[in-house]
Amino acid sequence: MAWGQNIRLPAEGEALPGRAQAMPLPVRHFVNGRPLKEPFPDRMERAVFGLGCFWGAERRFWQTGGVFVTAAGYAGGITPNPGYEEVCSGLTGHTEAVLVVFDPAAVSFGGLLKVFWEAHNPTQGMRQGNDVGTQYRSAIYTFDDAQRQAAESSRERYQEALAQAGYGPITTEIGPAGPFYYAEHYHQQYLAKVPNGYCGLGGTGVAFAETGEAEVVAGP
Repeated sequence: MAWGQNIRLPAEGEALPGRAQAMPLPVRHFVNGRPLKEPFPDRMERAVFGLGCFWGAERRFWQTGGVFVTAAGYAGGITPNPGYEEVCSGLTGHTEAVLVVFDPAAVSFGGLLKVFWEAHNPTQGMRQGNDVGTQYRSAIYTFDDAQRQAAESSRERYQEALAQAGYGPITTEIGPAGPFYYAEHYHQQYLAKVPNGYCGLGGTGVAFAETGEAEVVAGP
């Protein structure tokens, strides 16, 4: 997955044109059999996270209690309906992302933020470990003011915890959710189909405490 070396996001006029057609997609999640696309049950809410290679990131969230369904895709960019190679070129502006559809009665958005922060190193800019490129940047895309405020507050608290552990500034992008483009079918639930497949995801070993108190634990 260590494709791109681009570390600068493209301007509007530099981005690839993309296409009008969405990627063909399986109807159901490979692991839990639930629908990958809307309509979802009325009680469900959505979140979108970017934390490096979406293969391992998606697995972290489908293993989280209260999550209804997950999907791998591209978010935060310019090019409509991009393909994987286009995203890896650095000329679409997207980051590899995971759509998380969750039941707020079973898991809070704060609970998902804990998974997000602890599953990767959010201080690395346009990379995660050996995966370098704009498509590996850390991001949270929010669907309402409550999610935005929770994301920004969590970033401040986790920055304090990381600083105590010797890490630098968080580079996570927080912004409003735009279009989420589903990735190609072979990326969906990849690590369930290929259990020994590549996963470069790794945290810092610094726990995110929803109470705001920092705790250093062993890394994943």
